[in-house]
Amino acid sequence: MEEDEYESLPPNASSVDHMMAGAAAGIMEHCIIYPVDVVKTRMQCLKPDPNARYNGIVDALVKIVRNEGAFRPVRGMGVVAFGAGPAHALYFSCYEFIKNNFSGSVKAGENSKVNFVAGFFATLLHDAVMVPSDTIKQRLQMYNSPYKGIVDCVVRTTRREGFRAFYKSYFTQLSMNIPFQTTHLVTYDFLQTHLNRKREYNPMSHCVSGAIAGALAAAVTTPLDVCKTLINTQECCNPDELCKTVKSSSANSNFPNKLNFSAVNAAFVRNTSTSTPGVTASGLRDAVFIIYRQNGVQGFFKGMLPRTLFQIPGTAVSWSVYEYFKFYLNKKNRIND
Repeated sequence: MEEDEYESLPPNASSVDHMMAGAAAGIMEHCIIYPVDVVKTRMQCLKPDPNARYNGIVDALVKIVRNEGAFRPVRGMGVVAFGAGPAHALYFSCYEFIKNNFSGSVKAGENSKVNFVAGFFATLLHDAVMVPSDTIKQRLQMYNSPYKGIVDCVVRTTRREGFRAFYKSYFTQLSMNIPFQTTHLVTYDFLQTHLNRKREYNPMSHCVSGAIAGALAAAVTTPLDVCKTLINTQECCNPDELCKTVKSSSANSNFPNKLNFSAVNAAFVRNTSTSTPGVTASGLRDAVFIIYRQNGVQGFFKGMLPRTLFQIPGTAVSWSVYEYFKFYLNKKNRIND
């Protein structure tokens, strides 16, 4: 099979074809080992409940099932599937559009630059759709989550914090996902160049390249993922201890003076004076400060193993499904011609 027969979807492929391929890949990626994502979220909690402290992925899953029920590890998966479908449909269609329209205008060997740009803009669209689902998902994943389900979480969060609460971590997620996706795409393309030189449909090369690319991207962006988890799940923190930490260290902080200590402290005070969870970190800067003061540098790497293990099969399946759709649609197109 020649490269131009397979590398992209057929020229007459509709936007629906692009979106179907992306949606199928995205849903499979996020749902295939969703329970591991639950473990990752809980491990990243700054001040977990004593009953939610785990010694590893297996220990966590065993305790969750034993103490909270067999279906607890998949709680919130529905909202992920609901968000991942359209988010990945937009992601892959945007990625393919930019790659196919601009790859021919760059010098040979410089396609990685096009992939970088394609990944950047595709991520902007992806996160605009995925962030609200991710916020709801993480709130449902937490130990002793106060929400009965997806609808209850949406209603109570909107009533208490406003609709903007669902996008509070948007820029933090972009800060994480732009380097994640660009690293992911550039690595995948690099591996395909070496493992699949003819650029044929090769399930094994797609699976291996996707797994390695996802693992590398997940590992290097773990610190930003920890910050995102804090912003999305602040009710899991012990506000009394966090407040003491900030107040006792703000005067001697090595962080830039522009950090709004008064706003952070005021948020902590609000959180300790009411039974309703308040806001402890308004953005990435506050999250970095809080995590560093609570757990030091190692705090930014909490949950790295489950995050990496979650991405390995997730991205392997995602690329395998997406590449199969490209192969199938091209094959169908040739038959029709």
